[in-house]
Amino acid sequence: MNNHALRRSFIAFHLTLGVVVLAQSLITVLQSSGSGGASHVRVGIVVLAGAEAIAALLFIVPATLRVGAITLLAIFLFALAFHGLHGELQLTLLVYAAGVFFVMVHGSAFEKGGAGRSAAA
Repeated sequence: MNNHALRRSFIAFHLTLGVVVLAQSLITVLQSSGSGGASHVRVGIVVLAGAEAIAALLFIVPATLRVGAITLLAIFLFALAFHGLHGELQLTLLVYAAGVFFVMVHGSAFEKGGAGRSAAA
C-alpha cells in the first residue's frame, strides 16, 4: 500500500472513531436527560457523557487530538470500572480505547508528514 492510501485510510479511521464516540455520547446525554426524575446517578451519566462528547470533539481536531485522546481514555477507564462494578461487561469501550490509543500514538495524519509516514516506516 502506498503512503497516500495509508494516510487516507488512517484519516478515515480517526474521523470515524471520533464521530462514532461523539454520536454515542450525545445519544446517551439525550436518553438520560429525557428520562423521568433527576437522580444523582442520572445526572452523573449526563455529565460524564457530555464530557465524553467534548473530548470526542477535541479528539477529532488535529491540534487538540492528544488532549481529547487522554481525556477519552480516562473516561473509558472510569466507565469500564463503573459498568464492571455493576456486573456489566462493556467490550465496546475496550475497542474505542484501543482505537483512540492507536490514533494518539501515531498523531494526526491531516498534516504533511503525519501518521501516513510514521505508520508506514
